[in-house]
Amino acid sequence: MPTRTKFVILMHPDEFKRVKANTGRLTHVCLADSELHIGIGFDQHEAVQALINDPQNYPVLLYPGRDAVNLSETHQGNSQLTTLSSQLTQRRLLVFLLDATWRLVRPMLRTSLSLQRLPRIMFSGAAPSRYVIKRQPEPGCLSTLEATHELLVALDRAGLDHYALPDQLLGLFQRMQDYQIRRTAENERLGIRRHAHRIPSGQPLFGPRPLPKRRRIFPATAPTFQA
Repeated sequence: MPTRTKFVILMHPDEFKRVKANTGRLTHVCLADSELHIGIGFDQHEAVQALINDPQNYPVLLYPGRDAVNLSETHQGNSQLTTLSSQLTQRRLLVFLLDATWRLVRPMLRTSLSLQRLPRIMFSGAAPSRYVIKRQPEPGCLSTLEATHELLVALDRAGLDHYALPDQLLGLFQRMQDYQIRRTAENERLGIRRHAHRIPSGQPLFGPRPLPKRRRIFPATAPTFQA
């Protein structure tokens, strides 16, 4: 899928091992102008640093927060979005996505000062996660593929990109899950239970699971983002 925006997926090594349900890898395969790099810290990563320091790029990090530009707020008077648009008249938008669980995303960011210094973008008002074979820790968390889809929707509405095939990513995402569910059912019929993906019985498909941690990933009114 062609996009004006270049996407760079920074994948934690633990995520790289999840071959069967790795949405970051699937996202990379779907996007023509994308790169995928594996690691934890990227300050010494030559390819990543070359992208950040290329004057033709305007690098940003998809990460929610008070200082992040909310691409979903396209109302007149959004000075942050206006500033971003002006930056892109001469430069290409380059979006870095951290592909890991929330427990691992934070260490990735802490160990990469060059990523911490990047301007941040986010979106809001996204649909709940469609991940059936994996439980998200709480509402607002999305897979990397879903977050990329929602980001492209927001970029298209803001006039910063053209999302010509909005059903492609989600369609492939659903096909990947359908395949895993079929294989799980087949393995159960054969008595094979290794690496089975189970949907917890008696629980809603998209509901959050209880958090044992002391604080939530998002405040109650926080924006949607990937996990």
